[in-house]
Amino acid sequence: MSSSREEVIFYSDGLKLSGYLYIPADSRGAGKLPGIVCCHGYSGMKDLHLLPVPERLVEHGYAALAFDQRGFGKSEGIRARNIPMEQVRDIRNAITFLQQQPQVNPVRIGLYGTSFGGANVVYTAAIDERVKCTVAVGAIGNGQRWLKSLRRYWEWVSFLQELEEDNIRRVLTGKSKRVEMREIAPPDPPGLKIGELTKGKVGPSEIYTDGYPLENAEATMEYKPEEMVCRVSPRPICFIYGEKDTFVPPEEAKSLYHMAGEPKKLVEIPGITHYEVYKFASPEGYEKVMKEALEWYKQYL
Repeated sequence: MSSSREEVIFYSDGLKLSGYLYIPADSRGAGKLPGIVCCHGYSGMKDLHLLPVPERLVEHGYAALAFDQRGFGKSEGIRARNIPMEQVRDIRNAITFLQQQPQVNPVRIGLYGTSFGGANVVYTAAIDERVKCTVAVGAIGNGQRWLKSLRRYWEWVSFLQELEEDNIRRVLTGKSKRVEMREIAPPDPPGLKIGELTKGKVGPSEIYTDGYPLENAEATMEYKPEEMVCRVSPRPICFIYGEKDTFVPPEEAKSLYHMAGEPKKLVEIPGITHYEVYKFASPEGYEKVMKEALEWYKQYL
């Protein structure tokens, strides 16, 4: 099915957010379409990893919206500032925007998110009953447990001390220390290789040369979607993870699944890492993820 992609803007807390709206080109006469909001991960942007997802969704007759969270990509906001509850508000405003499109059925809205975007769609679905169906890929259930899992114990103790010092800094100066992303979420070996693959694939305005504020880590540690996931039921939610994921441990998806109500599904994709759910890293892994996601949307959306 052919499609059209339109660059769009909408607002969240007064900030202009940038997105792409995908509509099947031959949808006339098909009635109003179900719509799906697609959400990127912790340090990413829609143009880097995410776009093959809405491109595939629109092939199957869905309207889809992919957007840059505030502070990322082409959206306004403090560069690289990742505060989860602000991102949840962005997603909820993206839902509102998608509902206003004349081709979209406003009561048939789904969510798709990868990595930290997976955590965000879980939380959003828990508090926003407009979400009728959710797919969370490589999602984080507990931000503190996740960041701790990436460090040896002595590194964790040192990191907590650094966060305490940054909290004082913010109170006294109004500014958070900026660091490289790897100082907040140290990459696993596959992640280091992926970093090499993505070099030079984003525009200069989208590279966060000033680093990421340490307040991101504090906000992440306070973020625990697993404590909210029970509220998604009776709306359906599917959790997908890679068997070989050493960046977001599979236990995160399993914890979310355990705490969720029915209908729910837990899917392990054999042999793939955290990054191989993305098409650029593994077309085969991406196809397996999309097969599961499309079956879930077909059944419930």
